[in-house]
Amino acid sequence: MGMIQEFKEFALKGNMVDMAVGIIIGGAFGTIVKSLVGDVMMPAIGFLSGGLDFGDSAFSLSKLENVSVKAIEAAKSGDVLVKYGSFLNAMIAFIIVAFVLFMLIKAMNKAKETMAKEEAAKEEEVSEPPAQEKLLVEIRDLLKK
Repeated sequence: MGMIQEFKEFALKGNMVDMAVGIIIGGAFGTIVKSLVGDVMMPAIGFLSGGLDFGDSAFSLSKLENVSVKAIEAAKSGDVLVKYGSFLNAMIAFIIVAFVLFMLIKAMNKAKETMAKEEAAKEEEVSEPPAQEKLLVEIRDLLKK
């Protein structure tokens, strides 16, 4: 089998296509979560904390004080910044993604349990003979006696 044929089989496997779709949807979901954190949650948290915008929060190593990232970048100073606000945004985004995935997996596991219980109930129903057959078996046993 040639290398091109092996590559075709590898690339066109169902699992490979499913994984590609998952990665694309994951990227789009990441964009949604980033917007949720940056545009919805962080402004609300900033408002509750007295107007502090975490996305712009940084610590200047040269001045040894908290500064706004936009103010420093606007001035184009040579300060070295530790942008802890961006890190906080990323951490919140991670927690949201982890929570959503946890809930998704939990729902999938519950659905699998429900399906397994339904299958077991169907097998139980199928294994029990109908009432007419039970009566016929009783009659047969009485006739044998």
